[in-house]
Amino acid sequence: MTSKFQLFIHGVCREGSEGQSVDVINPATGLAIGKVAYASPTDIEEVVHLAEQGLRSWSAVPPWERGRILKDAAARLRADIDRIAEVITREQGKPLAEAHIEIDRSADFLEWGGEQARRIAGRIVPGRRPGQHIEIQPHPIGIVAAFTPWNFSMALAAKKFAGALAAGCPIICKPSQETPGSVLELAKALVAAGVHPAAVAVIFGDANRVSTQLIESPSVAKITFTGSIPIGKRLAAAAGAAMKPVTMELGGHAPVIVCGDVDPEATAELLAKAKFMNAGQICLCPSRFFVEASIADRFTARFAELARAWKVGDGMDPETEMGPLANERRVEAIDRLVEDARQRGTTILAGGHKVGNQGYFYAPTVLTNVPAEAAILHEEPFGPVAPILPFSDEAAMLAEANGLEFGLSSYVFTHDGERQRRLIDALHYGVVGVNGGLTHQPEAPLGGWKESGIDTEGGIEILDPYTITKHVNLQ
Repeated sequence: MTSKFQLFIHGVCREGSEGQSVDVINPATGLAIGKVAYASPTDIEEVVHLAEQGLRSWSAVPPWERGRILKDAAARLRADIDRIAEVITREQGKPLAEAHIEIDRSADFLEWGGEQARRIAGRIVPGRRPGQHIEIQPHPIGIVAAFTPWNFSMALAAKKFAGALAAGCPIICKPSQETPGSVLELAKALVAAGVHPAAVAVIFGDANRVSTQLIESPSVAKITFTGSIPIGKRLAAAAGAAMKPVTMELGGHAPVIVCGDVDPEATAELLAKAKFMNAGQICLCPSRFFVEASIADRFTARFAELARAWKVGDGMDPETEMGPLANERRVEAIDRLVEDARQRGTTILAGGHKVGNQGYFYAPTVLTNVPAEAAILHEEPFGPVAPILPFSDEAAMLAEANGLEFGLSSYVFTHDGERQRRLIDALHYGVVGVNGGLTHQPEAPLGGWKESGIDTEGGIEILDPYTITKHVNLQ
């Protein structure tokens, strides 16, 4: 079965005006499942012009009604969850069960944005003179250009749609052309629920050309991006040249600190699930495992045992525990990191190789005796590779844990309350998971420190990146 993934402009799916398209590949087979249309510069100009109309019409909708519409869109996603999950799995590879979780989380974000839309409020500050007062008015910032990746193609777009639309802003989303279907489903649900069609657009195309045109457009007021640090820096620099604000959720290389007072086997089981979910292609994913020497052997043995037994296969198979990597580039990148570690004397206890003769499968991999100069300890792996690093000196371990430019997520496992607090305070990361995994729930803000991001998404602050303040001094 092949599909047409078209541009979504003013509530209508259509081809690009220049007729250009590229294949969309099922990563489980390596075969094309359809073609995605590319937008031309003329198409993008039209989308921006429509968004100008969308700003006027959508911002005029009362916040209470915007909230109702967003919550209705969430209900539509949930009502069609089985069909949409198959769309996600076919284009991205993750198991159907994980695709269901992603859709449900996307709906959560739309609902949360809808609730927060109803809480938009200004305030009055008493003046210093009789008859004077100051009004603080929140306003939609304007047209939002959003750039979203392929690993959680619907959920990461939903965060941005929820905040922007709830604030009254139109949004133009350029998702990855490798996973187009899921974001199209999201946009269709929003328009079907009542979002003005000029306020939502989904376009595809050459990433550099599309981002340049949108960022340079005088009509676009805000840039939001989820992806790698190098691309985030390039987009932020371009936005800075035009003094446009940005929200960036960028890469991570999460340290996991496993202390000697925890059950090593049970902790290994929990962390293996977190590591191999979505084939390790998660910004929040645990990726450097610092394990106290007293339990390192037991933890490592159990982790490697689990990795060797993990069922890798097509995400459409209900028995699959881990699907393929999303594309051939990821297989090559993981293979390069593992080979670099191997050549430096690393011991490979599990995996370390591609799986099968078709698709983009890589075996869950566990590394020990990893030297400090190995690339895997410095580059975000974004794949199913777990380097395990025994430690006995806490201060030296923390220096390594904090020693990279990444500052998104981190983990601490200990039942010692004093040590738990000491480690939480010492970690230079925007998110810390304690004795459990991490996931972004919409009721809490999430953002990275250092080079892992600018601003946050979610929480009661979800609308803040998409609003601008007007100070009115009345006498």
